[in-house]
Amino acid sequence: MPTLTVIAEQILAPVPGGTGRYARQILQALAQTSPAGWTVRSTTAWHRDTGRAVVPGVDGPHRQPAGPRALAQLWRHGLPPWPAGDRVHATTPLAPAPRRGRTVVTVHDTVPWTHPETLTPRGVAWHRTMIDRAARTADRIVVPTRTVADELAALFPRAADRIVVVGHGVTALPGADDPDARAAALGVPARYVLSLATVEPRKGLDVLVAAMAGVDADLVVVGQAGWGEVDLRRWADAAGLDRRRLHLLGRLPDADLGVVLDRAAVLAVPSRAEGFGLPVLEGMAAGIPVVHSDAPALVEVGGDATLSFPRDDADALADRLRTVLDDRPTAADLATRGRLRAAGYRWTDAATALWRLHTA
Repeated sequence: MPTLTVIAEQILAPVPGGTGRYARQILQALAQTSPAGWTVRSTTAWHRDTGRAVVPGVDGPHRQPAGPRALAQLWRHGLPPWPAGDRVHATTPLAPAPRRGRTVVTVHDTVPWTHPETLTPRGVAWHRTMIDRAARTADRIVVPTRTVADELAALFPRAADRIVVVGHGVTALPGADDPDARAAALGVPARYVLSLATVEPRKGLDVLVAAMAGVDADLVVVGQAGWGEVDLRRWADAAGLDRRRLHLLGRLPDADLGVVLDRAAVLAVPSRAEGFGLPVLEGMAAGIPVVHSDAPALVEVGGDATLSFPRDDADALADRLRTVLDDRPTAADLATRGRLRAAGYRWTDAATALWRLHTA
């Protein structure tokens, strides 16, 4: 019986972010759409507790005999351990050097080249090495948007014919037992702009905080701290934004995320660089007007269902936010367009596309 082994380490990362969401959802969808006779197996680095990476219908997770940092360096240098299985699917650039069978590697963005200042130097070096090797040796490289495909092909022309665009999907969020009680417990205000993002420099939250000083609404930020020692409260003080209008909720379970999404007036995604931008899709699917930067991948995902503004332009962002908050017909039109556009993004479709790569 052939086996597809999926590297699911990102699910267990201290800050899993959007790529952690992707890893879990695509693993689950691969199991749901597996061809007759195939087994889907997952693997991670060595962790004492791998419970968060358990996915129904998947054999695993099976732990490699090396911790997260050690495994990243071993695979960076082309050393074992090698995962078992007939095919290997890497949900991020963390992948072993190809040994046998077919290897498909997912590259979510080209930020290590286009915006290296928004990552740690160590992260830039590691990602460049791993993506360079994937471009040389992987059977296929999966990217989430045409934007990333074009950027990656420009960086690695010899890999252009092995780059395949496979978009993400909409994640169904569970409902809370008592949404009103949960909203009250979370301290959600009556009227607010929502941000769903890891709190780190690349996400442009400094621009959003500055813009909110000129917007008649509160700001709710959902997402855990990444690197960079971002201090949103200090930025609020510098921008003249009353700290009482800034609500930092950290990382939320999906049921609470659904509550916060459902009550938002608008979702703001001011990122400086993205490869896809799952929050844009999540906002559209929830029927929330979305305003995002003109980062090319966000524009590609949002299409005509969102409003964009020039990156790093806080005044332009404030203007777009006021438009949505004050113009009900515009907000309603964006919500309708967003739902329709998001309906075309399904995890099972993405998984079916990936199975074609592994079984061709």
